[in-house]
Amino acid sequence: MLRSEKKEFVAELEGIYRENSAVIVAHYHGLTVSNISKLRKNLRQEGAGFKVVKNTLARIAANNVGYADTNNLFKGPVAIAYSSDPVSAAKVVAEFAKTSDALKIVGGIVSEQIVDARTVDQLSKLPSMNELRSQLVALIQTPATKIAGVVQAPAAQLARVMKAYSTK
Repeated sequence: MLRSEKKEFVAELEGIYRENSAVIVAHYHGLTVSNISKLRKNLRQEGAGFKVVKNTLARIAANNVGYADTNNLFKGPVAIAYSSDPVSAAKVVAEFAKTSDALKIVGGIVSEQIVDARTVDQLSKLPSMNELRSQLVALIQTPATKIAGVVQAPAAQLARVMKAYSTK
C-alpha cells in the first residue's frame, strides 16, 4: 500500500470512528469469502458496515480521533463492523459469531468508550433502536385504544338493551 493510500485509509477510518456510535472489532481468520459476504449483507440490512482493516492504520486513526488505548483491540487479522445504532452492529456480529467459530469478537468502541467482548455480547442482547421505537409507539397507542373502547362501551351496551326490548 502506498503512503498516499495509507493516508486515505486512515482518513476513512477516522470518519468511521467519528460518525458511528459503535465500532465492533472482531478476528475474522478462517472465514471464507462467502461467509464474509453474507456477514456484510446482514450488516447492510441493519444499516451497518463491515471493513477489514490493517492494525497499525486502525490504531493510528483511533489515536487521531482520541481513542488512545486500542492496542489490545487491533492484534491479528482484524475487521470492524460499524453502525450509528450501537446495538444493531453488535447484534448481527454476535449472531454470526454464534454460527461461525471463525469469527471472534475482540471488543469495540461504543459511545466513545473502549469495551471488551463481554460488553459487546451484553449490548447485542438489548433491543435495537427500531425495536425500542415500536415499543414506545405501542405504549403510546395502548391508552388511546383503551379510552376509545371505554367510551364506545356504554353506547354498545345501550344498543344491545334497545335491541333486546325491541325483540320482546
